[in-house]
Amino acid sequence: MRRLWKLTVTAVARSVRHIPFRLHSGRPPAPLGARILSNTDDIFQHNMWDHVKWSPEEYEEARQKAEENSREQIPIEDQVRYDRDANMYWNGFYEMHQNKFFKNRQWLFSEFPELLPQGYEPDHTSWGQESGVTDLSSQGRCHKDLLIDHPVLGEQQQHSSSNSAVKSHNSVTFPGQHASFRILEVGCGTGNSVFPIINTIRENNVFLYCFDFSSRAIQLVKEHPDYDPAVCHAFVQDVCDDASLFPFPLESLDVILVVFVLSSIHPKRMQGVLNRLAGYLKQGGIILFRDYGRYDLSQLRFKRGQCLSENFYTRQDGTCVYFFTKDEVHQLFTNAGLEELQNLEDRRLQVNRGKKIVMHRVWMQSKYRKP
Repeated sequence: MRRLWKLTVTAVARSVRHIPFRLHSGRPPAPLGARILSNTDDIFQHNMWDHVKWSPEEYEEARQKAEENSREQIPIEDQVRYDRDANMYWNGFYEMHQNKFFKNRQWLFSEFPELLPQGYEPDHTSWGQESGVTDLSSQGRCHKDLLIDHPVLGEQQQHSSSNSAVKSHNSVTFPGQHASFRILEVGCGTGNSVFPIINTIRENNVFLYCFDFSSRAIQLVKEHPDYDPAVCHAFVQDVCDDASLFPFPLESLDVILVVFVLSSIHPKRMQGVLNRLAGYLKQGGIILFRDYGRYDLSQLRFKRGQCLSENFYTRQDGTCVYFFTKDEVHQLFTNAGLEELQNLEDRRLQVNRGKKIVMHRVWMQSKYRKP
């Protein structure tokens, strides 16, 4: 089974025949999505290859591996602590790793140009060239009981202009109330998305909100030299707590960023979380989503005894992760009253050039708009 995620070059060569030279359908024209492996002799020239299709045999082996590592599930009575003590696990994670575990997501603006106000031209030279390829986990899970000229953005900006003048908003004082464009990041961790955004939106009448379940993570965000209360408001929040209030009104946000967050929430709570978040979007506002896909390398690495429920696992540090399919993502967002703009299964080939091994990565990337 190890060859599932440590493929030989010969196995990759068989898969290359299934890879299109171009894949533009439903995907933004971003450089992060244009590195296509067409000659296996070039496989170790880069750390990542895009749009890799699996053979039926590879897919079946991955399915069997996931089935095998999920046969032995953690007893229900023992599962409770992963929900009850989630705050402790995430605070422990950040106490140990501080802000050094994940890299800044410089790829954000290539994959999600909707984060930028209409007509804004950022400095492309400051962006990284690799997409977020490490095992990014987020911190939005709850601790309760278990159980430019962009067509979309142009329409969104029209709604933003009109909604910013709504009288109900004028009567409420809140951080960022005078901004014409407002972004919320859910489960911000130590700011790997926050600071690339802050350093891009300064002096553009844009305001960023960000929150995390971990108080230690938010402390690290606020201690960062780039943190600026004039353009960003960071706060501690449990996204699963329906009773807690956000520091901004309903229907006040243009963009909500949910990157490697939903997977850390118990599957039975995901729909409620998205329903609530959708209520804070303006008409025409967008949720930008990226997370783990079914049979990603990190799912196949789990051992027996780490499975909580189907496709939902706990790591050794006590944090949890779920692995999505396209259909599951679509159902969750459309049930929240949102319409699909993009819903992709992003399959990539990650390369360790030093050890001469290649590994299959699978992520979901989606964009859903409030009609």
